Amino acid sequence: MSGSEVTGSVNLEDKSGEPLSLPLISGTVGPDVIDVRKLYGATGHFTYDPGFTSTASCDSAITYIDGDQGVLMHRGYKIEELASKSDFMEVCFLLLKGELPTAEEKAKFTHDITYHTMLHEQLTQFFKGFRRDAHPMSIMVGVVGALSAFYHDSTDINDPKQRMIASYRLIAKMPTIAAMAYKYSVGQPFIYPDNELSYAENFLHMTFSVPAEKYKLSPTVARAMDRIFILHADHEQNASTSTVRLAGSSGANPFACIAAGIACLWGPAHGGANEAVLTMLEEIGSVDRVQEFIAKAKDKNDPFRLMGFGHRVYKNYDPRAKVMQETCYEVLEELGIKDEPMLKLAMELERIALEDEYFIEKKLFPNVDFYSGIILKALGFPTSMFTVLFALARTVGWVAQWNEMMEDPGQKIGRPRQLYTGPGERPFVPVEKR
Repeated sequence: MSGSEVTGSVNLEDKSGEPLSLPLISGTVGPDVIDVRKLYGATGHFTYDPGFTSTASCDSAITYIDGDQGVLMHRGYKIEELASKSDFMEVCFLLLKGELPTAEEKAKFTHDITYHTMLHEQLTQFFKGFRRDAHPMSIMVGVVGALSAFYHDSTDINDPKQRMIASYRLIAKMPTIAAMAYKYSVGQPFIYPDNELSYAENFLHMTFSVPAEKYKLSPTVARAMDRIFILHADHEQNASTSTVRLAGSSGANPFACIAAGIACLWGPAHGGANEAVLTMLEEIGSVDRVQEFIAKAKDKNDPFRLMGFGHRVYKNYDPRAKVMQETCYEVLEELGIKDEPMLKLAMELERIALEDEYFIEKKLFPNVDFYSGIILKALGFPTSMFTVLFALARTVGWVAQWNEMMEDPGQKIGRPRQLYTGPGERPFVPVEKR
């Protein structure tokens, strides 16, 4: 605690000196939480929790994570099962509506999303205001924030119908915006959506098609893309989701809230991890140098860190990593590059990390970012697009969380408190006497 010091301990009593009992609240699964909402009023004390690692900012029925056991569930369904048996549209419906859809519900939902994929034509002109070398994430922040200027009929946050229309539009238009951001950066013409294609197929089509020749869609690659979207769809109250909720708590329109989430995701400590994995593998270079870099990672005086290992939440194997590993093999096999040197390098790093006592003791297991960067590189995405794809997939989680918050009658504007460590009150001195 910079600028502060521990001055004693507090036995909970209210202001009159009477013992204070704080309620214990139980969720469906997971640890109980201590309700501290009345703490300040009763005692005059706040809690101090930088990073909010011990604080529940809301209650939610969408996603559950048990980091110690390596569990991730959406609405009660394990992520491994959703990734292997479901598809992204079905997971989107689940996150938004709370249940898996019937065949009829899924068909209607897919149709509704598909027919919202077009962008307002004037929005396509908006891209021309960016420098050609602008980072795709900067374009995403700007364009998504600008959606509120084009879709006035879905910005009334007090109207449930308008909230849902805005949610559908965001899920539907994000692949179009992402593909256009890529096309603009490489100087190619925009490709419009094709309503005959699935969500993942359509994104690949808009990203890699050119007018001169038809893009050949691979079912294996499309399925890999769909899985990547599923595995990144939601992840509880992470930094970007918390940002969306905090922005939404002020009553901001949904497009502004999602733009805020994208801006937060852009941070390298959050959405840039798979790009960092690729950079690390390129730095290591070959299998022959793995032991050298393992030693560097163990040296506490060396700034080098193995990227893609360990997770702030998961203290066990990331449940998404196994699915991503299998998908990685499938894609490299399909593309005929299963002997890709970078994959061999990654496999050797994984083997050592899973067998070495240092990594086992510190629970530095491979996470989802470890393989996703290799897959995206194999598919032809530049590293600048990696976080864009993350934002595309996470949009459904953001809008589901935003909708849940808007429907919560107990929702309040976010207002964290602070531990002040600056100067105490002091008199003002006129400039000529300083």
